[in-house]
Amino acid sequence: MPGHGRTRTRWITSVAAAVTAAALLAGAHTAGAAPVPAATGSDPVATHEVEYFEGPAATPRHKKVPARPPARIAGHQAPTPAAATAVTAVQETGPVSGRLDLVVMGDGYTAEQQADFRADAQATLDAVFAIEPYASYRGLFNIWLVDIASAESGVSGDPTADVVRNTALSSYFFCDDTERLLCVDTSKVTAYANQAPASDIVFVLSNSAKYGGAGYSFATPPSGASYHGVATMSSDNAKSYLIGAHELGHSIGDLADEYQYAGYGAYPYPSSASANISVTAELDARKWYRWLGEQDPTGSVVGTYEGGDYYETGVYRPTSTSLMRTLTSTEFNHVGRETMIKGFYTYADALTSTVPTGTRVGSTQPLSVRLAPLTGLAGLSLTWYVDGRQVTAAAGDLSVTPAELGATRSGQRVTATVTDTTASVRDPAVRAATANSLSWRVR
Repeated sequence: MPGHGRTRTRWITSVAAAVTAAALLAGAHTAGAAPVPAATGSDPVATHEVEYFEGPAATPRHKKVPARPPARIAGHQAPTPAAATAVTAVQETGPVSGRLDLVVMGDGYTAEQQADFRADAQATLDAVFAIEPYASYRGLFNIWLVDIASAESGVSGDPTADVVRNTALSSYFFCDDTERLLCVDTSKVTAYANQAPASDIVFVLSNSAKYGGAGYSFATPPSGASYHGVATMSSDNAKSYLIGAHELGHSIGDLADEYQYAGYGAYPYPSSASANISVTAELDARKWYRWLGEQDPTGSVVGTYEGGDYYETGVYRPTSTSLMRTLTSTEFNHVGRETMIKGFYTYADALTSTVPTGTRVGSTQPLSVRLAPLTGLAGLSLTWYVDGRQVTAAAGDLSVTPAELGATRSGQRVTATVTDTTASVRDPAVRAATANSLSWRVR
Protein backbone atom coordinates (compact mmCIF):
# COMPACT_ATOMS: atom_id res chain seq x y z
CA MET A 1 0.00 0.00 0.00
CA PRO A 2 1.53 3.28 -0.98
CA GLY A 3 2.27 5.61 1.87
CA HIS A 4 2.39 9.36 1.72
CA GLY A 5 5.25 11.86 1.79
CA ARG A 6 6.77 12.77 5.10
CA THR A 7 9.40 15.25 6.18
CA ARG A 8 11.96 14.73 8.90
CA THR A 9 13.88 17.48 10.66
CA ARG A 10 17.22 17.74 8.89
CA TRP A 11 20.06 17.32 11.32
CA ILE A 12 23.46 18.90 11.75
CA THR A 13 24.79 17.29 14.89
CA SER A 14 27.33 14.57 15.42
CA VAL A 15 27.16 10.98 14.24
CA ALA A 16 27.08 8.73 17.29
CA ALA A 17 28.94 5.68 16.00
CA ALA A 18 30.03 3.69 12.97
CA VAL A 19 28.29 0.57 11.70
CA THR A 20 28.28 -2.23 14.27
CA ALA A 21 26.49 -5.02 12.44
CA ALA A 22 28.22 -7.77 14.39
CA ALA A 23 26.07 -6.87 17.40
CA LEU A 24 23.28 -9.15 16.19
CA LEU A 25 25.06 -12.37 17.14
CA ALA A 26 26.39 -10.96 20.36
CA GLY A 27 23.82 -11.66 22.76
CA ALA A 28 -4.22 -1.68 0.71
CA HIS A 29 -6.88 -2.04 -1.39
CA THR A 30 -9.41 -4.81 -0.69
CA ALA A 31 -9.11 -7.56 -3.29
CA GLY A 32 -11.89 -7.49 -5.87
CA ALA A 33 -13.24 -4.14 -4.73
CA ALA A 34 -12.55 -0.46 -5.22
CA PRO A 35 -9.57 0.92 -3.27
CA VAL A 36 -10.29 2.05 0.27
CA PRO A 37 -8.42 4.76 2.17
CA ALA A 38 -5.87 3.84 4.81
CA ALA A 39 -6.84 4.22 8.44
CA THR A 40 -5.64 7.32 10.25
CA GLY A 41 -4.00 7.46 13.63
CA SER A 42 -5.97 10.19 15.37
CA ASP A 43 -7.79 7.58 17.47
CA PRO A 44 -7.40 3.84 18.03
CA VAL A 45 -8.79 2.05 14.99
CA ALA A 46 -10.66 -1.21 14.71
CA THR A 47 -9.14 -2.23 11.39
CA HIS A 48 -6.09 -1.75 9.19
CA GLU A 49 -5.71 -2.17 5.47
CA VAL A 50 -2.98 -4.67 4.64
CA GLU A 51 -1.29 -6.19 1.63
CA TYR A 52 -0.60 -9.92 1.69
CA PHE A 53 0.84 -12.64 -0.53
CA GLU A 54 -0.84 -16.02 -0.95
CA GLY A 55 2.43 -17.54 -2.14
CA PRO A 56 5.91 -16.54 -3.31
CA ALA A 57 4.71 -16.31 -6.93
CA ALA A 58 1.18 -15.05 -6.26
CA THR A 59 -0.15 -11.60 -7.11
CA PRO A 60 -0.54 -9.67 -3.84
CA ARG A 61 -4.03 -9.03 -2.50
CA HIS A 62 -5.47 -6.47 -0.10
CA LYS A 63 -7.85 -6.70 2.83
CA LYS A 64 -9.07 -4.80 5.83
CA VAL A 65 -8.15 -6.77 8.94
CA PRO A 66 -8.71 -6.32 12.68
CA ALA A 67 -6.16 -4.26 14.55
CA ARG A 68 -6.36 -6.89 17.29
CA PRO A 69 -6.72 -10.67 17.04
CA PRO A 70 -10.08 -12.42 17.39
CA ALA A 71 -11.29 -13.41 20.85
CA ARG A 72 -10.34 -17.07 20.43
CA ILE A 73 -6.69 -15.96 20.19
CA ALA A 74 -6.68 -12.85 22.34
CA GLY A 75 -8.36 -14.67 25.21
CA HIS A 76 -5.43 -17.07 25.36
CA GLN A 77 -2.81 -14.34 25.67
CA ALA A 78 -1.61 -11.69 28.08
CA PRO A 79 -3.43 -8.40 27.32
CA THR A 80 -0.55 -6.11 28.28
CA PRO A 81 2.97 -6.37 26.82
CA ALA A 82 5.74 -7.00 29.28
CA ALA A 83 8.93 -4.98 29.17
CA ALA A 84 11.39 -5.96 26.45
CA THR A 85 14.39 -7.87 27.72
CA ALA A 86 16.78 -5.75 25.69
CA VAL A 87 17.02 -3.23 22.85
CA THR A 88 20.23 -3.65 20.86
CA ALA A 89 21.72 -1.22 18.36
CA VAL A 90 22.43 -3.63 15.54
CA GLN A 91 23.61 -0.70 13.45
CA GLU A 92 23.85 2.92 14.55
CA THR A 93 25.24 5.33 11.97
CA GLY A 94 23.79 8.58 13.26
CA PRO A 95 21.31 10.24 15.63
CA VAL A 96 17.72 9.11 15.33
CA SER A 97 16.62 12.54 14.11
CA GLY A 98 18.63 12.04 10.96
CA ARG A 99 18.41 8.35 10.18
CA LEU A 100 15.86 5.88 8.93
CA ASP A 101 15.17 3.85 12.06
CA LEU A 102 14.24 0.22 11.42
CA VAL A 103 13.03 -1.79 14.43
CA VAL A 104 13.14 -5.59 14.23
CA MET A 105 11.20 -7.66 16.76
CA GLY A 106 10.29 -11.32 17.05
CA ASP A 107 7.14 -13.14 18.07
CA GLY A 108 6.76 -16.72 19.21
CA TYR A 109 10.30 -16.97 20.55
CA THR A 110 10.56 -18.04 24.19
CA ALA A 111 13.17 -16.65 26.58
CA GLU A 112 15.37 -19.64 25.75
CA GLN A 113 15.05 -18.95 22.00
CA GLN A 114 16.34 -15.38 21.91
CA ALA A 115 19.61 -16.48 20.29
CA ASP A 116 17.49 -18.11 17.57
CA PHE A 117 15.63 -14.84 17.09
CA ARG A 118 18.85 -12.87 16.73
CA ALA A 119 20.15 -15.36 14.15
CA ASP A 120 16.86 -15.18 12.22
CA ALA A 121 16.94 -11.38 12.35
CA GLN A 122 20.50 -11.37 11.01
CA ALA A 123 19.53 -13.65 8.12
CA THR A 124 16.49 -11.52 7.25
CA LEU A 125 18.42 -8.26 7.35
CA ASP A 126 21.22 -9.74 5.27
CA ALA A 127 18.71 -10.84 2.64
CA VAL A 128 16.82 -7.53 2.48
CA PHE A 129 20.00 -5.44 2.43
CA ALA A 130 21.44 -7.52 -0.39
CA ILE A 131 18.84 -5.89 -2.67
CA GLU A 132 19.68 -2.57 -4.31
CA PRO A 133 19.38 0.21 -3.41
CA TYR A 134 19.12 -1.03 0.21
CA ALA A 135 22.62 -2.51 -0.13
CA SER A 136 24.33 0.72 -1.13
CA TYR A 137 22.36 2.94 1.28
CA ARG A 138 22.39 0.79 4.40
CA GLY A 139 24.58 3.46 6.01
CA LEU A 140 21.55 5.78 6.19
CA PHE A 141 19.75 3.33 8.51
CA ASN A 142 19.82 2.77 12.22
CA ILE A 143 18.66 -0.77 13.03
CA TRP A 144 17.32 -1.65 16.47
CA LEU A 145 16.69 -5.18 17.70
CA VAL A 146 13.99 -5.67 20.36
CA ASP A 147 14.17 -8.96 22.27
CA ILE A 148 10.68 -10.12 23.23
CA ALA A 149 10.05 -13.37 25.11
CA SER A 150 6.81 -15.20 24.35
CA ALA A 151 5.22 -17.71 26.71
CA GLU A 152 5.04 -20.31 23.92
CA SER A 153 7.12 -21.11 20.87
CA GLY A 154 5.61 -20.69 17.39
CA VAL A 155 2.56 -18.71 16.27
CA SER A 156 -1.17 -19.25 16.07
CA GLY A 157 -2.53 -20.78 12.88
CA ASP A 158 0.55 -22.92 12.26
CA PRO A 159 -0.01 -25.43 10.87
CA THR A 160 -3.82 -25.22 11.01
CA ALA A 161 -6.36 -22.59 11.91
CA ASP A 162 -7.34 -24.24 15.19
CA VAL A 163 -3.84 -23.93 16.68
CA VAL A 164 -3.60 -21.14 19.25
CA ARG A 165 -0.35 -20.16 20.97
CA ASN A 166 0.36 -17.59 23.66
CA THR A 167 2.77 -15.13 22.06
CA ALA A 168 3.79 -11.60 22.91
CA LEU A 169 2.52 -9.93 19.71
CA SER A 170 -0.39 -12.26 18.94
CA SER A 171 0.89 -13.24 15.49
CA TYR A 172 -1.59 -15.48 13.69
CA PHE A 173 -2.08 -17.05 10.29
CA PHE A 174 -5.59 -17.46 8.86
CA CYS A 175 -6.18 -13.78 9.58
CA ASP A 176 -9.62 -12.91 8.24
CA ASP A 177 -9.90 -16.57 7.15
CA THR A 178 -6.93 -16.20 4.79
CA GLU A 179 -4.28 -18.82 5.51
CA ARG A 180 -1.13 -16.98 4.43
CA LEU A 181 -2.17 -13.64 5.88
CA LEU A 182 -0.06 -13.20 9.02
CA CYS A 183 -1.51 -10.49 11.27
CA VAL A 184 -0.45 -9.04 14.61
CA ASP A 185 -1.89 -6.97 17.41
CA THR A 186 -0.64 -3.54 16.32
CA SER A 187 -1.16 -2.02 19.77
CA LYS A 188 1.37 -4.53 21.14
CA VAL A 189 3.73 -3.85 18.23
CA THR A 190 3.53 -0.14 19.07
CA ALA A 191 4.24 -0.76 22.76
CA TYR A 192 7.43 -2.65 21.95
CA ALA A 193 8.51 -0.37 19.08
CA ASN A 194 8.32 2.59 21.44
CA GLN A 195 11.01 0.99 23.58
CA ALA A 196 13.54 1.56 20.77
CA PRO A 197 15.11 5.04 20.50
CA ALA A 198 12.99 5.66 17.38
CA SER A 199 10.90 3.68 14.92
CA ASP A 200 10.11 4.60 11.34
CA ILE A 201 9.61 1.06 10.03
CA VAL A 202 8.98 -2.17 11.96
CA PHE A 203 9.76 -5.75 10.93
CA VAL A 204 7.99 -8.49 12.88
CA LEU A 205 9.58 -11.93 12.49
CA SER A 206 7.08 -14.60 13.49
CA ASN A 207 8.69 -17.87 14.55
CA SER A 208 7.48 -20.15 11.77
CA ALA A 209 8.65 -21.88 8.60
CA LYS A 210 5.21 -21.48 7.01
CA TYR A 211 5.13 -18.98 4.16
CA GLY A 212 3.21 -15.82 5.00
CA GLY A 213 3.24 -12.21 6.02
CA ALA A 214 1.50 -8.87 5.65
CA GLY A 215 2.32 -5.26 4.92
CA TYR A 216 0.76 -2.45 6.94
CA SER A 217 1.40 1.08 5.64
CA PHE A 218 0.01 4.18 7.27
CA ALA A 219 -0.44 7.69 5.94
CA THR A 220 -0.64 8.69 9.61
CA PRO A 221 0.84 6.41 12.30
CA PRO A 222 -1.58 4.49 14.50
CA SER A 223 -2.38 5.95 17.90
CA GLY A 224 0.75 6.18 20.02
CA ALA A 225 3.09 5.08 17.22
CA SER A 226 5.73 6.91 15.21
CA TYR A 227 6.28 4.27 12.51
CA HIS A 228 4.78 4.48 9.01
CA GLY A 229 4.94 0.81 8.14
CA VAL A 230 4.94 -2.70 9.62
CA ALA A 231 5.92 -5.81 7.71
CA THR A 232 5.24 -9.25 9.18
CA MET A 233 7.23 -12.22 7.88
CA SER A 234 7.76 -15.88 8.69
CA SER A 235 11.20 -16.19 10.22
CA ASP A 236 12.24 -19.50 8.68
CA ASN A 237 10.78 -19.35 5.19
CA ALA A 238 13.35 -18.58 2.50
CA LYS A 239 11.01 -16.30 0.52
CA SER A 240 9.25 -14.33 3.24
CA TYR A 241 11.95 -11.63 3.47
CA LEU A 242 10.79 -10.30 0.09
CA ILE A 243 7.55 -9.21 1.76
CA GLY A 244 9.60 -6.82 3.89
CA ALA A 245 11.63 -5.60 0.92
CA HIS A 246 8.43 -4.91 -1.06
CA GLU A 247 6.69 -3.15 1.83
CA LEU A 248 9.64 -0.82 2.36
CA GLY A 249 9.05 0.28 -1.23
CA HIS A 250 5.70 1.63 -0.09
CA SER A 251 6.67 2.98 3.33
CA ILE A 252 9.96 4.63 2.33
CA GLY A 253 9.59 5.32 -1.39
CA ASP A 254 5.85 5.92 -1.65
CA LEU A 255 5.97 3.58 -4.64
CA ALA A 256 2.72 2.26 -6.05
CA ASP A 257 2.09 -1.41 -6.70
CA GLU A 258 2.77 -2.23 -10.34
CA TYR A 259 0.43 -5.21 -10.64
CA GLN A 260 -3.21 -5.30 -11.73
CA TYR A 261 -6.28 -7.35 -10.88
CA ALA A 262 -8.44 -9.10 -13.46
CA GLY A 263 -11.74 -7.30 -13.79
CA TYR A 264 -10.61 -3.93 -12.46
CA GLY A 265 -10.70 -2.48 -15.97
CA ALA A 266 -9.76 1.12 -16.75
CA TYR A 267 -7.88 3.41 -14.38
CA PRO A 268 -10.51 5.75 -12.90
CA TYR A 269 -8.29 8.62 -11.75
CA PRO A 270 -7.00 11.62 -13.73
CA SER A 271 -3.44 11.30 -12.42
CA SER A 272 -1.18 9.46 -9.99
CA ALA A 273 1.23 11.00 -7.52
CA SER A 274 3.39 7.86 -7.52
CA ALA A 275 6.68 8.14 -9.42
CA ASN A 276 6.26 4.67 -10.98
CA ILE A 277 2.72 5.06 -12.35
CA SER A 278 1.57 7.21 -15.28
CA VAL A 279 -1.89 7.74 -16.73
CA THR A 280 -0.44 8.30 -20.19
CA ALA A 281 2.07 6.49 -22.36
CA GLU A 282 3.40 9.88 -23.46
CA LEU A 283 5.59 10.67 -20.49
CA ASP A 284 6.37 14.21 -19.40
CA ALA A 285 8.96 15.67 -17.04
CA ARG A 286 7.02 14.51 -13.99
CA LYS A 287 7.63 10.83 -14.70
CA TRP A 288 10.41 8.52 -15.93
CA TYR A 289 11.09 9.77 -19.46
CA ARG A 290 14.80 10.13 -18.63
CA TRP A 291 15.07 6.33 -18.32
CA LEU A 292 13.20 5.34 -21.50
CA GLY A 293 14.98 2.69 -23.54
CA GLU A 294 17.49 1.81 -20.81
CA GLN A 295 18.22 -1.81 -19.99
CA ASP A 296 16.85 -2.34 -16.50
CA PRO A 297 18.10 -4.34 -13.47
CA THR A 298 14.89 -6.37 -13.68
CA GLY A 299 15.91 -7.71 -17.11
CA SER A 300 13.33 -5.55 -18.86
CA VAL A 301 13.76 -2.37 -20.90
CA VAL A 302 12.30 0.83 -19.45
CA GLY A 303 9.21 1.89 -21.38
CA THR A 304 5.48 2.25 -20.77
CA TYR A 305 3.82 -1.08 -20.01
CA GLU A 306 0.05 -0.99 -19.63
CA GLY A 307 -1.45 -2.15 -16.35
CA GLY A 308 -0.57 -1.21 -12.80
CA ASP A 309 -1.80 0.30 -9.53
CA TYR A 310 -4.41 -2.55 -9.60
CA TYR A 311 -6.00 -1.52 -12.92
CA GLU A 312 -5.70 -3.13 -16.35
CA THR A 313 -5.95 -0.30 -18.85
CA GLY A 314 -5.32 3.44 -19.02
CA VAL A 315 -2.39 3.23 -16.62
CA TYR A 316 1.28 2.47 -17.21
CA ARG A 317 4.30 1.17 -15.31
CA PRO A 318 8.02 1.46 -16.24
CA THR A 319 8.97 -2.22 -16.80
CA SER A 320 7.38 -5.56 -17.48
CA THR A 321 8.28 -6.76 -13.99
CA SER A 322 9.87 -5.56 -10.76
CA LEU A 323 9.80 -6.13 -7.02
CA MET A 324 6.79 -3.80 -6.87
CA ARG A 325 4.89 -6.06 -9.29
CA THR A 326 5.73 -9.57 -8.11
CA LEU A 327 7.92 -11.25 -5.51
CA THR A 328 9.31 -13.50 -8.23
CA SER A 329 11.42 -10.43 -9.05
CA THR A 330 14.08 -9.49 -6.52
CA GLU A 331 14.97 -6.15 -8.12
CA PHE A 332 13.57 -2.64 -8.18
CA ASN A 333 13.51 -1.13 -11.65
CA HIS A 334 15.48 2.06 -12.42
CA VAL A 335 12.49 4.22 -11.50
CA GLY A 336 12.02 2.38 -8.22
CA ARG A 337 15.69 2.68 -7.33
CA GLU A 338 15.72 6.41 -7.95
CA THR A 339 12.55 6.91 -5.95
CA MET A 340 13.82 4.81 -3.05
CA ILE A 341 17.02 6.87 -2.93
CA LYS A 342 14.90 10.00 -2.69
CA GLY A 343 12.96 8.34 0.13
CA PHE A 344 16.14 7.51 2.03
CA TYR A 345 17.18 11.15 1.94
CA THR A 346 13.74 12.25 3.12
CA TYR A 347 14.74 10.73 6.46
CA ALA A 348 18.50 11.00 6.50
CA ASP A 349 21.44 13.29 5.84
CA ALA A 350 24.76 12.02 4.51
CA LEU A 351 26.82 14.84 6.08
CA THR A 352 27.28 15.39 9.83
CA SER A 353 29.70 17.17 12.13
CA THR A 354 30.71 17.17 15.77
CA VAL A 355 31.13 20.95 15.59
CA PRO A 356 27.85 22.73 16.47
CA THR A 357 26.63 25.05 13.74
CA GLY A 358 24.79 27.38 16.11
CA THR A 359 27.94 28.90 17.60
CA ARG A 360 30.70 30.95 15.99
CA VAL A 361 34.10 29.37 15.38
CA GLY A 362 37.65 30.68 15.45
CA SER A 363 39.56 31.02 12.20
CA THR A 364 42.01 28.32 13.27
CA GLN A 365 39.44 25.96 14.76
CA PRO A 366 39.23 22.61 12.90
CA LEU A 367 35.89 21.97 11.23
CA SER A 368 35.58 18.18 10.98
CA VAL A 369 32.75 16.51 9.10
CA ARG A 370 31.73 12.89 8.55
CA LEU A 371 30.11 11.23 5.58
CA ALA A 372 27.58 8.43 5.99
CA PRO A 373 29.14 5.02 5.23
CA LEU A 374 27.52 4.52 1.83
CA THR A 375 28.81 2.08 -0.79
CA GLY A 376 28.09 0.68 -4.24
CA LEU A 377 25.64 2.83 -6.18
CA ALA A 378 26.19 5.86 -3.96
CA GLY A 379 28.80 8.52 -4.74
CA LEU A 380 29.15 11.31 -2.20
CA SER A 381 30.85 14.53 -3.31
CA LEU A 382 31.97 16.96 -0.59
CA THR A 383 32.63 20.64 -1.37
CA TRP A 384 33.52 23.66 0.79
CA TYR A 385 32.43 27.27 0.33
CA VAL A 386 33.29 30.65 1.85
CA ASP A 387 30.47 33.18 1.54
CA GLY A 388 29.04 31.12 -1.31
CA ARG A 389 32.33 30.84 -3.24
CA GLN A 390 33.58 27.30 -3.76
CA VAL A 391 37.08 26.51 -2.49
CA THR A 392 38.07 23.90 -5.06
CA ALA A 393 41.36 23.02 -3.35
CA ALA A 394 39.47 21.72 -0.32
CA ALA A 395 37.08 19.42 -2.21
CA GLY A 396 36.73 16.12 -0.37
CA ASP A 397 38.61 17.26 2.76
CA LEU A 398 37.00 15.98 5.95
CA SER A 399 38.73 18.48 8.23
CA VAL A 400 39.69 22.09 7.50
CA THR A 401 40.04 25.38 9.36
CA PRO A 402 38.33 28.57 8.19
CA ALA A 403 41.73 30.17 7.72
CA GLU A 404 42.83 27.37 5.39
CA LEU A 405 39.80 28.19 3.27
CA GLY A 406 40.59 31.91 3.32
CA ALA A 407 37.95 32.84 5.91
CA THR A 408 39.68 35.03 8.51
CA ARG A 409 37.25 37.95 8.94
CA SER A 410 34.52 37.99 11.54
CA GLY A 411 31.13 37.10 10.13
CA GLN A 412 32.35 35.15 7.11
CA ARG A 413 30.34 32.00 6.46
CA VAL A 414 31.97 28.60 5.88
CA THR A 415 29.76 25.89 4.37
CA ALA A 416 30.29 22.20 3.72
CA THR A 417 27.92 20.59 1.21
CA VAL A 418 27.57 16.96 0.19
CA THR A 419 25.69 15.74 -2.89
CA ASP A 420 25.12 12.18 -4.00
CA THR A 421 26.41 11.85 -7.57
CA THR A 422 24.98 8.35 -8.03
CA ALA A 423 24.20 7.35 -11.61
CA SER A 424 20.97 5.85 -10.26
CA VAL A 425 19.50 9.37 -10.08
CA ARG A 426 18.68 11.34 -13.24
CA ASP A 427 15.95 13.70 -12.04
CA PRO A 428 17.52 17.04 -10.98
CA ALA A 429 14.90 17.45 -8.26
CA VAL A 430 15.86 14.09 -6.75
CA ARG A 431 19.55 14.99 -7.06
CA ALA A 432 18.89 18.18 -5.11
CA ALA A 433 17.11 16.15 -2.42
CA THR A 434 20.27 14.09 -1.84
CA ALA A 435 22.24 17.18 -0.79
CA ASN A 436 22.66 18.67 2.65
CA SER A 437 24.87 21.43 4.01
CA LEU A 438 26.41 22.57 7.29
CA SER A 439 27.43 26.21 7.86
CA TRP A 440 29.47 28.08 10.46
CA ARG A 441 30.20 31.77 11.05
CA VAL A 442 33.69 32.98 11.90
CA ARG A 443 33.85 34.96 15.12
